[in-house]
Amino acid sequence: MTEWLAVVTITILATISPGPDFAMVSRNALSLSHRAGVLTALGIGAGVLVHVSYTLLGIGLLIRYSPTLLDAMKLLGAAYLVWLGARMLLSCPRAASGSEPSGAPSDFAALRTGFLTNALNPKTSIFVVSLFTQVAGEDTSLLTRIAYGGFVSLAHVVWFTCIALFFGAPLLRQRLIGISHWIDRVFGVVLTGFGLSLAIADLTLR
Repeated sequence: MTEWLAVVTITILATISPGPDFAMVSRNALSLSHRAGVLTALGIGAGVLVHVSYTLLGIGLLIRYSPTLLDAMKLLGAAYLVWLGARMLLSCPRAASGSEPSGAPSDFAALRTGFLTNALNPKTSIFVVSLFTQVAGEDTSLLTRIAYGGFVSLAHVVWFTCIALFFGAPLLRQRLIGISHWIDRVFGVVLTGFGLSLAIADLTLR
């Protein structure tokens, strides 16, 4: 019970802390639709399962103790965030009708964006690996570890779905749709900043 309490507490605190996942869900829900935001949240939950899967298979330990592999993951994740941010910075004004723009991404694209944003986030990788190596005891069964992983993924989906429903509320979107391209640019700066900070931190620690 104590171990479960530690897993739940640490997971909640890590999930609600601002980061690329929060920025992407907020942006998609506010600038596109609550549906796009929710699908992004589901993609993030799937991305978490990637980290959980390779950690359970033991590859997470290799990532933790292999600086070269971890550096490669950080740079790849940083490049993806900078690419997303750059696209948002180049966004164009949209009509103030409150309807979804004609160039809006498909459901699969929103899902994929959430998945890649989390799966390529080295901070999530470090969090999941640390959770399973530092919090979970050596005598913790595989079934319990799988349950931990499922909870971590579910916590991400629930939290970011709530974020998507809040920012995707029709009344809020109607009031802000006229400046949605500026919202895109703000989130573009945020994501680019996250990406550059990851890259700079990685390079300075070498």
